[in-house]
Order: sequence, then structure tokens, then C-alpha cells
Amino acid sequence: QVQLVESGGDSVQAGGSLRLSCAASGYIYSWYCMAWFRQAPGKDREEVATLANDGVTSYADSVKGRFTISRDNAKNTLYLQMNTLKPEDTAMYYCAARPNYCSGDYRTQKYWGQGTQVTVSS
Repeated sequence: QVQLVESGGDSVQAGGSLRLSCAASGYIYSWYCMAWFRQAPGKDREEVATLANDGVTSYADSVKGRFTISRDNAKNTLYLQMNTLKPEDTAMYYCAARPNYCSGDYRTQKYWGQGTQVTVSS
């Protein structure tokens, strides 16, 4: 069983940067797909970025070129580097994991963190 805990969320001005971390209390297997999702009030949870077990990354069009997903296996931690933040990035950000292959469907994820709030002001 893996438990995920996000951190790094904050309130920042537009154009600023944040790095979110997702630390696992258990071992995150290399064959898991790791992902970041976000959810704004009144909206469905949406995929932000995924990191497949073969190292391939995928990003939502809205964050492509600004966000970078990565992991440090030695530290058992997933990261989301967020640059050039925009007010529309404001949301609760969650890390997630599922076996074998990636899915943009939040309903198929096996493990979830509790979330960390990111607020971007204009």
C-alpha cells in the first residue's frame, strides 16, 4: 500500500513559479504511472501531467511548455515544476498513481494524495 502526501502549494502572483512535491510513505514502483491532477471549484478533476513507467511524459495543452513532471526514485518523490503561473492554474493539485500505463481518467487511479492548494493572483 502506498500513501502519497503533496506539499509545496502556495499563493503566488501571476508569472511566478512553484514546485510541488509528492512524497510516498511506501515504495513507488518504477512500473507505476505517476500523475498530477487538479481540481478547481465547480469543475471536474482534470489531468495536468503524467509520467509513464517508460519515462514518457504527457501534459495538458493548458500547461504544456510551463510545467514539468519528474520523479526522484531515490527519494521516492514525484515533482511538478510550475513556471509562468497563470490565474487559471488556481486549483487543488493532487498526485496520483496507477499500475502499468497512464490514464487521464481520474476515476482509474489507484492511489491519491490529499492535495495541495495553488492560488495564482493576477
